[in-house]
Amino acid sequence: MDAPRRNVELKARDRDPEATLAAALGHGAVDQGVLRQKDTYFAAREGRLKLREEDDGATLIAYARADAATARTSAYHLVDVPDPAALAAALDASLGTVVVVEKRRRLLLWEDVRIHLDRVEGLGTWVELEAVAPAGSDLSDEHRKVAELRAALDMGDEDVVAQGYAALLLARGAATDRMVSLARRAMERAYAPYSNFHVGVALRDEAGALHFGANVENGAYPQGNCAEASAIGALVTAGGHRIEEAVVMGDTALIVPCGGCRQRLSEFADADTPIHLAGPEGVRKTVTLADLLPYAFDLEEAQK
Repeated sequence: MDAPRRNVELKARDRDPEATLAAALGHGAVDQGVLRQKDTYFAAREGRLKLREEDDGATLIAYARADAATARTSAYHLVDVPDPAALAAALDASLGTVVVVEKRRRLLLWEDVRIHLDRVEGLGTWVELEAVAPAGSDLSDEHRKVAELRAALDMGDEDVVAQGYAALLLARGAATDRMVSLARRAMERAYAPYSNFHVGVALRDEAGALHFGANVENGAYPQGNCAEASAIGALVTAGGHRIEEAVVMGDTALIVPCGGCRQRLSEFADADTPIHLAGPEGVRKTVTLADLLPYAFDLEEAQK
């Protein structure tokens, strides 16, 4: 496989798009016109995978990028797609669609830096900088250019964000329906011949990826695995570090995680992380982790 392409990126909320456009043009950027883009994100096992559809064609983009509220490196592969509808259907069937991001993008170029002035459905207005790196670059020149443009466009620390548009939409609940479907699928596949109590769990990590797992029982009862533990194992194996949202599903009046699994969730989630308690028909009640485990064991606190 060819080495991935790289760029240095920075994204921030744009509180005054007209002023940002004027500042960019005043700094020497050249207006390239308006693009309309639809990015469909799929549940990749490694990194992130999206199908980008534009007026002049479609591209499959596989990329890896750290989530940090600063200029960060993105490594990516691009594949031209002649039939985006067919590919989207195949990827949805095999991997599952996570979220769709639609935006109106005004593109400007300054040297080899792409300036994106974006209006994103459901998120508002944003400015994004992408300094494309040639092969072999140590990225110092790209970071310098991004820093210069950041100052010229007055992109303050309070507006710079760590997440991408997909993760921001997911944080607003865009993935909950998909997570319910994954939890249902896991529940239907649970291995529970002894209790006949089937549970499925779906988790969303800090990068927006979705992971799911089922309970797996064992004839030696203590060796069984709860669905929460299975899902957390899938999250960790895929490279996730945090739980941002969870769906727990069982075909019972109101399922809640057992005490051990509440502690397992607390290892990766915050007190205000939403936990959706669901039945086969969908979410029945949403609580926070603090509601489920108000006095979670905290190893760091215990060691003080």
